[in-house]
Amino acid sequence: MLAQRLPSILPPLDARELLDVSMIASIAGELRGGQISDRRPFRAPHHSASMAALVGGGVRVRPGEVSLAHNGVLFLDELPEFQPQALDSLRQPLESGETMIARANARVVYPARFQLVAAMNPCKCGLAGTPGHTCRRGDKCAADYQGRVSGPFLDRIDIRIDVPAVSASDMIGSKPGEASTMVAGRVARARDIQRRRYAGHGLDAVRTNADAPAHLIEEIVAPDAESSALLLKAAEAFSLSARAYHRVLKVARTLADLEGGDTVARPHIAEALSYRIAMAGH
Repeated sequence: MLAQRLPSILPPLDARELLDVSMIASIAGELRGGQISDRRPFRAPHHSASMAALVGGGVRVRPGEVSLAHNGVLFLDELPEFQPQALDSLRQPLESGETMIARANARVVYPARFQLVAAMNPCKCGLAGTPGHTCRRGDKCAADYQGRVSGPFLDRIDIRIDVPAVSASDMIGSKPGEASTMVAGRVARARDIQRRRYAGHGLDAVRTNADAPAHLIEEIVAPDAESSALLLKAAEAFSLSARAYHRVLKVARTLADLEGGDTVARPHIAEALSYRIAMAGH
């Protein structure tokens, strides 16, 4: 439900993004009646989807789900149930923002810059960590199930959140949360900050912190001595890769942007690290 609501808090597609999304949908034969929308794409393929269905392929080299989710959200539910090879095929588009399909008679490159959201149970039975539940297989049940997702793939996921089961008492008498319109306004302001930031560096094609080059995000974040010490300690303790280090900086910069802050402070670094460390200990 949270993943499906994500497009509702993202800014509408601008003219350039809308053109890209429309062209991909047209090539895939999904632009019915010439109807287009400024709502960001949301794709949720079934876990039985093949590698070709995800990244594209076929005789006519059609775009796959990653390209149909361009400028939008790709949601993978029951993540470990996907074929390991299919998941690892997403590593290249997650890194470069495009997917290249090579055939004997064709070589096609489709754009594939999307937000990946994935969901999974902690173990095969789905009850690991539930109070009062003891699995007969012990910790091996969760370890084997989570091990179906490769480390290099997980390294490309910036934020990992454990969502505990919701009890009946949680639902009865619960108070309404923050409205999506308020969150969307905050996201729009943060996106505008980021767009103007990179335009000031002569990078009009870079619109979000996620797309910023590694050397530039280091310059923009410029962690102070206290934050640098925290980063170093975490990198050594949890063996963070260079990719993970720069992604922590990008998440921290985004947290500051959502607050409207000019600088990245130690709490932003600590929060960004908490998401990465939780995943490292997964």
